[in-house]
Amino acid sequence: MRRFENKRVLITGGSLGIGKATAERFASEGARVLITARRAELLEATAREIREKYGAEVLTFQMDVSKKADVDRMMAFVIEKWGGVDILINNAGIAYTEPFLEITEERWDEVININLKGQFLVGQAVAREMAKARSGVIINMGATNGLVGELHYAHYNASKGGITLLTKSMALDLAPYGIRVNCVAPGYIVTPLSAGMDSEEFVQEYIKKYIPLGRTGNPEEVAAVYAFLASDDASFITGEVIVVDGGQLAF
Repeated sequence: MRRFENKRVLITGGSLGIGKATAERFASEGARVLITARRAELLEATAREIREKYGAEVLTFQMDVSKKADVDRMMAFVIEKWGGVDILINNAGIAYTEPFLEITEERWDEVININLKGQFLVGQAVAREMAKARSGVIINMGATNGLVGELHYAHYNASKGGITLLTKSMALDLAPYGIRVNCVAPGYIVTPLSAGMDSEEFVQEYIKKYIPLGRTGNPEEVAAVYAFLASDDASFITGEVIVVDGGQLAF
């Protein structure tokens, strides 16, 4: 399928994990892709790999989504290169596992600023341009943690809960401009971030206790949902949170 031929797709946090898989998915379907991240070397390596694999246009921009000055610079770059954005995948995020009583103010601010404030800043900047065109799709990265709590993730849970209602609020405000806004909420997906946090023993025990399908998910499965929501097949879907968790929240 080439559902996104010449569509301009911006993916934050696009150098690794779900972001990288999403960039590959859109590139494979004909999109022009811009990926952002904080580490320039990873960005360039990912962009080079996708260009070689799919022959796609892949641009990069080093930025911190929690800093408005960076977001403004990125938007100026996008407008200069493309004149606008058709699809935003608001994917950048971080997570730490820490007991509530041990979370510092600095760590709280870091998680909330990148995960929640970052989606607000990038989403607003992109939506202002989309509103001029009276069309566009924005998909925010949520999590099952935005729908139920999880032990030792108070800052992460709070940020993802905020994204759930940010998505619904954006969908209501932006619908008159022809802009659809949805949220993808993954459960346990194996990424470089999760691999660096959890032991194999923890993962196997987690699967047995919580995931009916009996396995963890992979980034490509989340990327497929991003692609569906961005496509015309989802043209009457907005303000929704689509859970990708192997049945975990069915309990």
